[in-house]
Amino acid sequence: MIVVAITGASGVIYGVRLLEVLKEMGKDTALVVTRPARIILKHEMGIDNDELKKLCYRFYEPDDLTSAINSGSCRFESMVIVPCTMKTISAISTGFASNAVTRAADVALKERRKLLLVPRETPLRSVHLENMLNISKEGGIILPAMPAFYHQPQNIDELVDFLVGKILDILHIDHELYQRWHGEIP
Repeated sequence: MIVVAITGASGVIYGVRLLEVLKEMGKDTALVVTRPARIILKHEMGIDNDELKKLCYRFYEPDDLTSAINSGSCRFESMVIVPCTMKTISAISTGFASNAVTRAADVALKERRKLLLVPRETPLRSVHLENMLNISKEGGIILPAMPAFYHQPQNIDELVDFLVGKILDILHIDHELYQRWHGEIP
């Protein structure tokens, strides 16, 4: 099972598209959506939790610290927080596991499972970079929402698919969401 968390940063489209692709591939996902993310989902995409629940296998409330994903005995294979707020990164960096997202991330790190954070913030302060470095030192992977252009995207969907494809690459899941670089300019 892959845990997906959507936190309250702009760029929720990345999390939604990841869920869509994982569902199409038949992958089981557990989903946590923070309260601020719910507001941004409504604003940026016009969708709510009921629509997201259709894209996942299990849905957990963000304030439920008793959910299965908050225990090391839950055998989820990886966790992706997309988009990931700087508040969430700060909490993970300092071990402040106060909600289901930060506790599940804490479990992923302590159990040496794959943890992938997709920050969507710019510019970055030194403390943001230090927090990301701390998480990286513990084995977390930081994949900023920085699309490439070498594949000559024609629309926003292709930019989103590039980033989602990079997430899938880190999770070792085969896909064809974008054209890979072949070392030569056409």
